[in-house]
Amino acid sequence: MSTDDTSPVAVPPPVPAVLPAAVPAAPGALVPADPEPELGDDVAGVDGSEVGEVGAVRGADTAALAARVDALEGALTVGGTRFDPVVVDAVGAAVERVRERLALGVDHTVVALVGGTGSGKSSLFNAVSGLRFADVGVRRPTTSRVTACVWGADGDPLLDWLGVDPDHRIQRESVLDADHEAALRGLVLLDLPDHDSIAPEHREVVDRVLPQVDLLVWVVDPQKYADDALHSGYLRRLAGRDASMLLVMNQLDAVPPDVREDLLADVRRLLTEDGLPDVPVHGVSAVTGEGVPDLRDALAEVVARRSVAAVHADQEVAAAARRAADQVGSREPAPSQLALGTVVDRLASAAGLAAVASAVAAVVRGGASGPPRLGDVHADGVGLARSAWLTAVTQGLPGRWAEDLRDRVATPTELRLAVRDALTQVTLTARASVPARVLTVLALVLGVLGAVAAGLVVADAAGAAPGWVPPPVVAVALLAAAVVLAVAAAVVRRRSAARRAERVLADGRSALESVARVRLLAPTQDVLAEHRHARELVEQAAADARVA
Repeated sequence: MSTDDTSPVAVPPPVPAVLPAAVPAAPGALVPADPEPELGDDVAGVDGSEVGEVGAVRGADTAALAARVDALEGALTVGGTRFDPVVVDAVGAAVERVRERLALGVDHTVVALVGGTGSGKSSLFNAVSGLRFADVGVRRPTTSRVTACVWGADGDPLLDWLGVDPDHRIQRESVLDADHEAALRGLVLLDLPDHDSIAPEHREVVDRVLPQVDLLVWVVDPQKYADDALHSGYLRRLAGRDASMLLVMNQLDAVPPDVREDLLADVRRLLTEDGLPDVPVHGVSAVTGEGVPDLRDALAEVVARRSVAAVHADQEVAAAARRAADQVGSREPAPSQLALGTVVDRLASAAGLAAVASAVAAVVRGGASGPPRLGDVHADGVGLARSAWLTAVTQGLPGRWAEDLRDRVATPTELRLAVRDALTQVTLTARASVPARVLTVLALVLGVLGAVAAGLVVADAAGAAPGWVPPPVVAVALLAAAVVLAVAAAVVRRRSAARRAERVLADGRSALESVARVRLLAPTQDVLAEHRHARELVEQAAADARVA
C-alpha cells in the first residue's frame, strides 16, 4: 500500500504540535525546558506537582515466577544424575534465561510509541506522561535514542536491558500524585525513533525494541496514516497480533470535526486490509489533550493485564517443567510395598532358619545330640530375596531412578555376608530342659521304688516271707506317681522345645529384619524421598504462576 494507490480522506494541513518542552540545544542532545531530572529524582509535572521516589513495582508475577524457577532448579539439584544430562542442560539453560529476565522484573508493562516523522509521538509521550521531557520539534529526526518514562521504581535494570540511555529516562508518579497515577503503576512508556527516518540506525533501534514490548502504539498523523512504509513495512507483518497493538490518530485538532469520523473509519479500513481488523483506533490531540484521558485508560487496561515478559517467562518455565516431569514418576511405591515381612521370609528361607529352629527343638526334646548352628546362607536365595524387593519398590520409577536404587542397596554378596554375620550373633540354647530332666529322674526313682514294693508284695503273697512287706497300696501309688512324673517330664520337654524353637525363629528374624532394614529399606527410603522431593519441586514449577 502506498500513498499513490490509496486515497486517504482529505484534510487540511496539520497545526504544528510542538509543546514548549524543548529548547534549542546541541544536535543530538535531549534537554527538557527545566533541568533534566534523573530517574528517582523529584521532577515537575504539568500541573506543577512533584513526582518523587515511589515503591518498587516488582510484585506477584515476579515473586511467583522466581519461586517456580527456584523449584525447577531445586529439582535439577535433587535429581542429579537421575535426570537425563540432555534434559538437565536444556532445563538449566531455561532456568538461566528466566533468571536473567526476572532480575529485570516482569511486572512492568512495556508500551512503545511507534510512528513516522512528524506524527507527534514525542508530543503524545509528553501528554500521556504529563511531563515535559520527550524531545520534540525539528531536532527529533537527528537522534536514534529511545526515550522512556517509568511509572514506579525498579525500572533501571529493564531500561538498561532495553538499551535506553540513562539521560533519556524519567520516573513518573510520586506520593504527591496520590492515586492519580496508580492505574499506570508499572507502565514503561517508550518513545521510539521514527521508523521512516532516513537514518538506518533508527529502524534498527525500532526493530530491536519492538519484540520486547507488551503493546505497540502506532502513532499516525492525518497526512501520512496511509504511508506504505508503515503498512507494508510493519503492520501487515504483524497480522494476527491485534490484541497487542493500538493505533492513535494524533493531531486530531487539525482535522475539522465533521471529517474526523470519516478519517478514523478510513484508518480502520486500512487496518482491516492489513489483517488487523480488531486493532483499536483512538483519535487524540497532544496539543489540546482531546482523547488523551481515553488513551490513558486504554493503557491502564493493558497495565492491569499480565506483561508479555511474565507470559513468556511462564511459558518457558512451564515448558522446562514438562521436560523435567518426564524424569520423575507420577508417584512413589505404596507403603505396603516397603513392608519387610516378605523379604525377611525369603532371607530366613535362604538361611535355613526354620530347620535350625527344628534342630534346636530336637536337642531340647532329647532327640538329637549335635548342637545346630546358624550362618550357612544360600547365595541364590539371598539373590532372589533382593531381586523380589527391588521389583516391588521400583515399580513406577523411571529407569535412572530405578538404577540408582539398585546401586544404593546392598549387592547380593554384601547382603549374604550381612545375613551371615547377623545370624552368627543369635544365641542358640540347645540343651535338654532342666525341669524335664529332674522330673525324669524322680519318675525313675519312684518307678524303681514302686517296682521293689510291688516285688515284696508279690513275694509275700507267694509265701517267700521277705521280712518287711509294704502295703500294696504303697506300691501302686509309687508306680502311679512314676508314670505321672514321666508324662509331666515329656510335656515339659515338648513345651520347652517349642519355646526354644520359637525363640530361635524370633531372634533370627529380628536379626534378618535389622539387616533388611539397614541394607535394603534405608537406602530405598533415601532414594524414594529424593524422588518425592524432586517430583514435588517439578510439580511446583509446573503450577500456573497465578496459583503458585
